[in-house]
Amino acid sequence: MPTTIKIGISSCLLGETVRYDGGHKHDRYITDVLGRFFSFVPVCPEVDCGMPVPREAMRLEGDPEAPRLVTSKSGADKTDQMLSFCHAKVVELEKEDLCGFIFKKNSPSSGLYRVKVYREGMPARSGSGLFAAAVVAHFPHLPVEEEGRLNDPELRENFIERVFAYRRWKDLLAEQPDPGRLVAFHTRHKLIVMAHSPALYRELGSLVAQAGSADLPQLLSRYEELFMKALELLATVKKQTNVLQHIMGYFKRELSGPEKEELAEVIGQYHAQLVPLIVPVTLLRHYVNKYDQQYLKEQLYLAPAPAELMLRNHV
Repeated sequence: MPTTIKIGISSCLLGETVRYDGGHKHDRYITDVLGRFFSFVPVCPEVDCGMPVPREAMRLEGDPEAPRLVTSKSGADKTDQMLSFCHAKVVELEKEDLCGFIFKKNSPSSGLYRVKVYREGMPARSGSGLFAAAVVAHFPHLPVEEEGRLNDPELRENFIERVFAYRRWKDLLAEQPDPGRLVAFHTRHKLIVMAHSPALYRELGSLVAQAGSADLPQLLSRYEELFMKALELLATVKKQTNVLQHIMGYFKRELSGPEKEELAEVIGQYHAQLVPLIVPVTLLRHYVNKYDQQYLKEQLYLAPAPAELMLRNHV
C-alpha cells in the first residue's frame, strides 16, 4: 500500500483563507489526525473557478434537482461558470488517484447533504452543492463525507474504513488481478463486508465464485460496485455482534471453558453497549495469536485501519 493515501478536501478545511468573507474553517482533526495518514488534494470550487476573495455570498435557488447558483444580494447567476469548472475539474481529478473526499457542509458549491435551496424566498434543506454533486456523479464509488458529520464516531469510522478499503481495492486493480488475486482479496475482506451487509456479503461471494469463467473486467467492475455499496452501509451493533460470534466459532476446540465464558461475556457486554467494539476485538486478536489461527490472521476486520486513528473506541 502507498505510504500516503490521497483524499480530496474543501480548501477552507485546511485553513486556507478562501471563504466568501476572507476567512477559513480549519478543522484540526482533519489536519492533525487524518493528516498523519492521508495527503490532501485541496479544492475551493468558488476561487478555483475564478471568483475573488472576499466575494458576495451565494446560495442555491430553484429546483433542488437542478438548482441555480446565485449571489445572495445582487442576484447574479454564477451557475454556468461553476458548472463549467466542475466538468473540467472532475476530469482533472482522475489523475489524482483519490480514495476519498471531505466536503464543507452547507456550502452551495461543496455541501453534500441538506444544503439550503431557496424557492420563492423560502429555504428547504434539500440540495447538494454543485461541485459535490459533480464529484459524486463522476466518481460513484468514491468514499465521500462532510467535515461536520465526522464528529459522529460511527460516520467517521465508516468513512475512514471505506477510504482504506478503497485504497486496497485500487492497489489490487493496479496489479492486473487474475481470479486468484480477486479470491484472495475477497477472502481477506469477508468479515468486514459481513459486518456491513450480510446480503451483499452473500452476493459478493456468488460473484467471486464465477471469477474463473466470467468476463473478468466486467466482473471486477461489478465487484467494486457491490463492495463499496456494502461498506457504505453502517455496521450496526447487531451485525457486529454476529461477526464476533462467527469469529468465536473458529475457537470451539482451542478455548478452555473459562476462556469461552470470558469471550462470550465480553461480546455480550458489547452487544449491550456497555463496552466499545475494540474490547472484544482486542480479546479475539489475542486468541488469534495465541492459537495461531491462520485464516483469522488474514482477516482485515480485526485491523481495518491504523490503531492510531482509534476506530471502534466509542460506545
